[in-house]
Order: sequence, then structure tokens, then C-alpha cells
Amino acid sequence: MSKKAFITGITGQDGSYLAELLLEKGYEVGGLFRSSSTGYLGNVEHIRSQVQVFRGTLEDEHSIESAIDSFDPDEVYNLGAEASPADSFKRSVYTSDVNALGPLRIFEVAKRLQAKKNKQIKIYQASTSEMFGAPPDQPQTEKTIMRPNNPYGASKLMAHNNARILREGKDKMFICCGILFNHESPRRGLQYVTRKVTAGVACIVNKVKNPPLNEAGELLINKDGKLEMGDLDPKRDWGYSKEYVEAMWLMLQQEKADDYIVASGVTHSIEELLDAAFSVVDLDWHDFVIQNPKFMRPLETGPSTAPLWGNPEKVKKVLGWEAKTKFNELIKIMVEADIKKFKNSD
Repeated sequence: MSKKAFITGITGQDGSYLAELLLEKGYEVGGLFRSSSTGYLGNVEHIRSQVQVFRGTLEDEHSIESAIDSFDPDEVYNLGAEASPADSFKRSVYTSDVNALGPLRIFEVAKRLQAKKNKQIKIYQASTSEMFGAPPDQPQTEKTIMRPNNPYGASKLMAHNNARILREGKDKMFICCGILFNHESPRRGLQYVTRKVTAGVACIVNKVKNPPLNEAGELLINKDGKLEMGDLDPKRDWGYSKEYVEAMWLMLQQEKADDYIVASGVTHSIEELLDAAFSVVDLDWHDFVIQNPKFMRPLETGPSTAPLWGNPEKVKKVLGWEAKTKFNELIKIMVEADIKKFKNSD
């Protein structure tokens, strides 16, 4: 019999790539679909007939239990979240409900169902590099002190600690936490800086008259034809989401549950991101980008003096996983996809 995997956040960037990977491996795949959403499945619309979808939210334990009990999975991947670190300052209570209590609801449901069905349910919890804040260690390892600098990271850290407690305590639950550093793709939301930049480049080069909105609810390209950005100095460790989901799967194939940093091991600044993206279309970003203080975070995570920079030694040694797609190649993939996506309607 084939394995069964249940994914929260299945319509998101990571959820969709993971669903595709698991289907390729012969899994039966189910997923949680936000109750308030329309019937459109976004990034998994193309595999709609191959996945079983349940309506529910991470705020509602009853919907979680009903879905997981009905689907009866061998593996659960909790990828659902209120996922924007910048937006979490505006919605800190809601972010905590979804990102901190949501995983705990899943853990508790799984614990009850394991006893009821007399079977082990392996769980993957999506942790994040944002838990490190402005880290003292360069690069960060699984043992680096975590002092998050935004409500998103703080809420994820609570879930991360609860996973460890349930794994190490009397319940001995199989819960792995993937501490993923920034991972991007053409499926990334427009509220994230990489996609904001690659979509901005596409709108500029295609002279799009009605560009999408930025995180402030304003046109991505302003009336002067400029892309408005915040701080350009912070550095990030960026990789390709499509590759990172394989590390998630590998974690749940092990005999022992553990936590792993998943990262490229290389950092680039937002200024380097701009240079890479505009270079794809032979433009100089200095001619098209202006800084606007309103896009700067109240407290920066991983400033340029202490960037979020992951050490992937453990995931490579134990799981045999390493990032393959280089930064410039990834940004080129995203720019070219957005050039096809954002065109004038004329």
C-alpha cells in the first residue's frame, strides 16, 4: 500500500512543490484548504484531481481533527502559516494564533489519533530562520541561540519548542522541525522581497500599465516608473523552494526525529538581489529603484552585520541533501517567469 501524506498550506509555494514531489513518489496526498478561500486551489489547481482537499483552518482544532482523522495519514507536513515576517507586526495576535497555537493543535490531534488508531504519525513542522533574530553565531547552526526580532519568528519559536517537548517528553512523538532559511520560486507571494523585485522588473521591462499591488496596497511600480524598496543592506541566505521540500520529506524517512537547518550556506544582500534581477534584462537597477522608509521593518532580522546565514552541514551529513540551484540562476528563473506572467492587457 502507498503511504499517505497530509499537508497544511497545500496551496502555498512549499505545499504545492511538496505535493508534486509526494505524488511522484507514489503517495496519496491530502491537504487542508482554508475555509474562507474560494474554490480555486492556486498553485495546486493543476493537480486538483490527484489530491484530496479538506476545508479548515489552523485556528480551528475541530476542522484539523476531522480532516486528519478522515484522511488517516502516515505523515503530516505542517506548512500552513501566517507567513510574512513584515506583516506580522501589524497582525501579531492573529499570527501567534496561527503559527504558535496552530501547530500545537496539530500535535495534540496527532497524539490522540495515534492512540486511537494504534499507529505512528510522523510530523514535519515548518520552523524558520527568523527564529534567530540578529544571531550571535555566523553562520547559524541548530544550536545557535534563538532571539526572534518579529512576531512571526516569535510565534514559530513557540511551535518549535513545543515540538521538541513532545518529542523528548513521555509522549515520544515523531516531530521533525525544518529550520528553513529563505527559499524562493515563481510561486512565492508578492509580499516577499524577492518576488516584489522580480515582478517589478517584469512590469518595468514589459511597461505594464496596471501592475499588481505592493505590501502597502499601492501600485508595485509608482507613477514615476520606480520600484519602491526599504533597506537594501540586510543579507539573506536564499535557495530554491522546489529543492527545499525534498529535505522535508527526507526528514520523515529517518528512524529518529530531529531538527535540521536547510540552507544554501551563502548570503546575498538585497542590493545584490536587485543587481541580479535587473541584470537579467540588461538594466541598471539604480535607474529604477528608490528607497522609501515606510518599507523598512521596525526591527530588522539578520542585519548586514549579523545576517541570517545557515550552516547546512548537518542536513548534508545526515540526510545527504544540499542546495543545487545558485542564487543568480534562481533569480533568473523567477524574473523570466514573471516576464511571462505580467504583460499589458493591450
